[in-house]
Amino acid sequence: MTQSGTDPRRAIRRRKLWEEVMDLLLDRIEREQLKPGDLLPSERQLMEEYGVGRPAVREALQTLDRMGIVTIHHGERSRIAEPSAQAVLERLGQTARHALTTSRRTFEDLKHARMVFEMGLVREAARKADATAVAKLRKCLEAQEAAVDRPTAFMRGDMAFHREIAEIAGNPILALASQALFEWLMAFHTSLVRAPGAETLTLEEHAGLVDAIAAHDPDAAEERMRAHLTRANALYDYYDTLKDKKPAG
Repeated sequence: MTQSGTDPRRAIRRRKLWEEVMDLLLDRIEREQLKPGDLLPSERQLMEEYGVGRPAVREALQTLDRMGIVTIHHGERSRIAEPSAQAVLERLGQTARHALTTSRRTFEDLKHARMVFEMGLVREAARKADATAVAKLRKCLEAQEAAVDRPTAFMRGDMAFHREIAEIAGNPILALASQALFEWLMAFHTSLVRAPGAETLTLEEHAGLVDAIAAHDPDAAEERMRAHLTRANALYDYYDTLKDKKPAG
């Protein structure tokens, strides 16, 4: 308790004016059932309607733009944005990348999330894969084999392989999420693909995954994915240890 008798844990944060304007705009979008492409009033109209200055209106609109709710074009009125899973994940990715650089716990949580996510995806792939899907996976594997001496291309091939597994589920959001999880992890561990012998092991494990999917064996596919990502996670930890031991300067 403070001297005035107020519990600081219950203190109310004073909201900024632009936050109030943003809430009014969100309410307007919902109340008027605005659709993608619909125009919002001009900045001047919003200033007059809400009784605020231009900075508050602009900050509110810019925040909604960053959230993917509206689009802003210079010299034009703001429009309601077209919903896009990719746009949502890109914005989430900005937050994820920041969290990964500042929190070890976030990195551990992300590795666990990918493990759970990918094991579920590969079970779905083993149930749904047809001959065309299996052929695409084998083509991804061949492309990755051809890039074994080119680390960046090999990493892109790795991501393409895992995304192709997600594509088999037939849900574009799952495919985008799979790619996003991979990108967030690899953005900070590009040295992983340069580990001696890692490429050979990755290719062998990918081949085993393709075989399990082609055989329509969800249990085998899940177990092989678990082993594959467990090894990858161990390498992440190994490189983190080396990074921590690297002398300063």
